[in-house]
Amino acid sequence: MIDRKPARRLTALLASAAVTRAATTALRSRAPGGPDRWQRKNYAGRAVELYAGPAAALGAAAAAVALPARPRAAAALAVLSAGACGAYDDVAGEGDPRRGFRAHLGALRDGEVTSGAVKLFGISAAGLAAGALLKERPVDKVLAGVVIAGTAHFVNLVDVRPGRAAGAVVALGAPGLLRQGTGGVLAAASMGAAVAVLPEDLGERAMIGDAGAHALGAALGTAIAAGNGRAGLAAHAAGLVAAAVYGERVSAAVRGLG
Repeated sequence: MIDRKPARRLTALLASAAVTRAATTALRSRAPGGPDRWQRKNYAGRAVELYAGPAAALGAAAAAVALPARPRAAAALAVLSAGACGAYDDVAGEGDPRRGFRAHLGALRDGEVTSGAVKLFGISAAGLAAGALLKERPVDKVLAGVVIAGTAHFVNLVDVRPGRAAGAVVALGAPGLLRQGTGGVLAAASMGAAVAVLPEDLGERAMIGDAGAHALGAALGTAIAAGNGRAGLAAHAAGLVAAAVYGERVSAAVRGLG
């Protein structure tokens, strides 16, 4: 059903974008831990900033503040946890060449807890907890959790070049703006944060990193979970699992060529 009152969605989109930009400015001016901690080399060897990632997480979470208690808590839990786990991997996993679930699970089997494994289990747990807040029936809770965590990992998977992750969130979130109620508001929140970071990301002045990609993905996944019933959740969950499997195969092939 199309929401006949779009003001809430527009407010969420603008609020998310505004908080993201304000948080970026605040982080840049303070640079906790020193400016060097917030610098990385991108795929082309250019120096870029990492402020946009945590800022996007804050923006997407803040825009859900006007929602009822349970979806508000679900969005905050999913987005902030995904952003925190991604930020940990951005810092602790810097320079680690291992990519993909298989590599990190293999290291875990050998007794090494990588930052990627922490991210994988942390985001999965947060997704399931958020799904439990959004839905009433056990099957729906699990499916919603898979969708939330799976979307977070999917958006990170496509973050291989400037603007890919944020652009994917804008494109995939746009249909959600037609949804009524909570799903539409959360879709707008994810899009607002993505739009706010997109210009600097595309211009290769900033990088959203794992913190931003996972947070934006979790925000989008929460919107999808809130706006779908069991059939829609099952379809999205199946598609996300297939994408993860395909991504693992591509990653393994690329590593093999290297």
